[in-house]
Amino acid sequence: GIGNLARVEDIMTAERYIDILCENLEESLLKLDLETNFIFQQDNDPKHKAKKTIAFFKSNKIKLLEWPPQSPDLNPIENLWAYLDRNVDKTNVTDKTSYYAALQKAWEDIDPEYMKKLVESMPRRLEAVLKTKGGNTKY
Repeated sequence: GIGNLARVEDIMTAERYIDILCENLEESLLKLDLETNFIFQQDNDPKHKAKKTIAFFKSNKIKLLEWPPQSPDLNPIENLWAYLDRNVDKTNVTDKTSYYAALQKAWEDIDPEYMKKLVESMPRRLEAVLKTKGGNTKY
């Protein structure tokens, strides 16, 4: 399944990231039926690794998945963004508002089977990264 899609109008900062988590994480976990049984995955973006962000996760007792640096091949979100880009109806996109509306529609229409395949691809992704000793993979 999918959680909430958050629109970011301004510059993303650690503070804004924490705000997005506060506004969306609980509802997203409820949608996914993961209220207490989850490990949060994020990449090593400086906003994600900021002291205040880590403090937020610790104070809310949220377990984080350790993530290797410079590892876009492991991150299924990259595939999801490409999928969304292909599925956004660009014929009606004339400005930021219409783009977000099209993106929201594409988000809501994500095929659950596609999401399942992304999750199930993780062992193969890990194996491919190990095989290339951290180099690029087909993912």
